[in-house]
Amino acid sequence: MSAFHGKPVRRRVVGVIAMALVPLMVAVGVAWAAATDNMFPTPVTGGLCVKGMHRGFPCQTDNSAVYYYMDSSGDFKLESVDKNMVRNALSGEYSPTRLAIHYDSTPVFTGSGETDIVYQEGSSGLNDTAAGMTWCDATGNDLLDCDQQVVRIRGNGRYTYARVCHETGHAVGLQHGDNSSPELSKTDGRLGCLVTPSTGHNDLGANNVENINATY
Repeated sequence: MSAFHGKPVRRRVVGVIAMALVPLMVAVGVAWAAATDNMFPTPVTGGLCVKGMHRGFPCQTDNSAVYYYMDSSGDFKLESVDKNMVRNALSGEYSPTRLAIHYDSTPVFTGSGETDIVYQEGSSGLNDTAAGMTWCDATGNDLLDCDQQVVRIRGNGRYTYARVCHETGHAVGLQHGDNSSPELSKTDGRLGCLVTPSTGHNDLGANNVENINATY
């Protein structure tokens, strides 16, 4: 998210930072715990953020200050129990990282400073076997990031803590194991809640925390 409602702007030089980070961490005696690089972009996913449902891969969010909204009316309205699930998952898994999580009570859907993540409940547009999906609805100024991402998860008990953790991971750029470098099985437990399927895997996990903190 670009500067909007007091939201700070983040800029990065991806290749230089990525290469310089590990030597710096080693030099100060900090161990690199990540099992794989599963932060967009990877060699598998390429380097351009593409908007649209069923197009490309979920991109990085465009700021370490992440503002989110939960649909409260219309076809994709979240029920109270699902809203609580979103709050709990964000508080329990993402707030402890370097991401600053904020609820946006006045969401923005157009322009250069859109609300970063919009959570929806519904099945429209989802593949028959998919419990949820995340996609970029509006690209940012950086070719790697997205100004607004949409998380849509089925209702009827599918709005679980693990599923919110999983789809939010995509909304900040985390990928599945088979899109990572080195490649891991999609069921590798080191991927935390980014495993597929995510059922029963509530924790974000050390690998994802390392990748989030190194990026943001």
